[in-house]
Amino acid sequence: MNDYRDPSLPVERRAEDLLSRMTVAEKAALMFHPSTTPGDGGLLAAAELYVGNIGITHFNVLAGEDSLSVAEWHNTLQEIAEGTRLAIPVTLSTDPRHGFRSNPFTGQALGSLSRWPETTGIAATGELTTVRSYADTMRQELLAMGIRVFLGPMADIFSEPRWSRGSGTFGENPERVSELTAAFIEALRGGPHLGPQSVAAVVKHFPGAGPQLKGDDAHDPRYPEQVYPGGMQDLHLAPFRRAFAAGASQVMTYYGKPMGTSWEEVGFAFNAPVVQNILRKELGFDGVVLTDWNLLEAEQIGGLSFGPNGWGLEHLDPKERAAIAIDVGVDQFGGDRNPALIEELIDSGRITEERIDQSVLRLLRERFRLGAFEHRRVDLERTLEVCGSPVFVERGVVAQKDSLVLLTADEALLPIRHGSRVYLDGLSAQNVGNELIVVDNDVDAEAIVVRLDAPFEPGRGSLGDFFHGGTLEFSQETVERIDAYAKKAPVYLAVYLERPAVLTQFIGVASAIIGEFGCSDEVLLDALTGRTAFRGSLPFDLPSSMADIEASREDVPFDMAVPLFRAGFGLKLNAGLTPTSLS
Repeated sequence: MNDYRDPSLPVERRAEDLLSRMTVAEKAALMFHPSTTPGDGGLLAAAELYVGNIGITHFNVLAGEDSLSVAEWHNTLQEIAEGTRLAIPVTLSTDPRHGFRSNPFTGQALGSLSRWPETTGIAATGELTTVRSYADTMRQELLAMGIRVFLGPMADIFSEPRWSRGSGTFGENPERVSELTAAFIEALRGGPHLGPQSVAAVVKHFPGAGPQLKGDDAHDPRYPEQVYPGGMQDLHLAPFRRAFAAGASQVMTYYGKPMGTSWEEVGFAFNAPVVQNILRKELGFDGVVLTDWNLLEAEQIGGLSFGPNGWGLEHLDPKERAAIAIDVGVDQFGGDRNPALIEELIDSGRITEERIDQSVLRLLRERFRLGAFEHRRVDLERTLEVCGSPVFVERGVVAQKDSLVLLTADEALLPIRHGSRVYLDGLSAQNVGNELIVVDNDVDAEAIVVRLDAPFEPGRGSLGDFFHGGTLEFSQETVERIDAYAKKAPVYLAVYLERPAVLTQFIGVASAIIGEFGCSDEVLLDALTGRTAFRGSLPFDLPSSMADIEASREDVPFDMAVPLFRAGFGLKLNAGLTPTSLS
């Protein structure tokens, strides 16, 4: 038996043995982490080409019909991989899958899994037990599908209210973000060390992606700037320090290029002061450094052309961008899929094979620690048993309930009386239980329940409306609609706080205002009818106006002069109710 196939030997020995047997082409292939979609026909043929011929063995899984189809596809890929020269197993990664919203660029919900609030909603529960339950559930469901790497958690601080990706963070408070990030990583690992029952975390986006100029995200080529008007670069590193102390073994750099600092004005994956000096030397991180997606070449995602996203180095060809990233300490290229670039760099002498060996060793160690060579396939019966199991579904429902934040309430009108005639705007009548009578017009209503998304400016991004930017104030049309409802019956207004919406114009108009972060209609109605308690608290400040937001600094948390509601606020109505167990 070759040493690398012997599970009794130390990880380091196995990794070095396998490295010694690899060709330059096989090493280069290990340094790419493209996205692909489960399926048969042409899609599976493409995957077979990468695994069987080019040698790429790490994929980010997009879409998928359900958990079982992903698991079956995973097993097929493993069978192909076993037939290759070195039989290096495939490992799969994923963005978030457990929320209520989907974005092909940042996460795609899968209905066959348990459903949870967005990450800000996990923070809104105020409990470490919730984040641990969330990560442990995710670990078990992902393992059952064959997914060994999670592209998260986001350790970014939500310091800029307009940022379109803030809902993926643990909020605005740096200490709380640090604490929850560490707890998530530990629970996702499932033990003190990475092992066969672990999902590896890729903590992101180094060195903290929150301070985007005016909140516009650096996915978009028009908005590459990351800014620090308050000089808070070190503050945004704090959650990463905690993540590494908690054992995070992989980290992802972000697209943004820092402006007006001592750092180079190039994307972070190419930024020597950030990756080489801070990450590798100052913080001593010797794990895998993965770039965010498609820094080298473009591909089609969600029907749109995406990339190349090498901000500050757009004038260079893909090969030279790859060389600079490798020079500063990058190990793997997310989204990209062209190992020939690395082979050419080695052939030309621009990059040494010894430098590539450093990255390949890091990548191999991770696979051996995860037990990927000994645990190649998943049991499909277990996939069906684990994914979306009643226990896990209930955990998610409890988190949804506990994340609801009651911002204002006329206690004489809350909860809504059983038997009330209710008009619904933004909710499905199919989700109403026996407590309420749904009417089809607001004239006959005794109560009006409205669900709104936080506002944004449509068409602002070049990637369509997948990234919500711009104003956080509701349109006059929406304000007038709520005013008109309130003249007919008490209004119970729930707002999905993907970003911190301006709610000032609804104060005194709505009989109750609820902040939510992703929940079912049933969960919301249970709280409004008193079946469950409001226990959540805000994970960030809510602004009183756009002027207050615009006057605040992108990198400074809690920098608005007169917020409407402070982080941590939340009325605890019916708080005496017994919470459902998260165990």
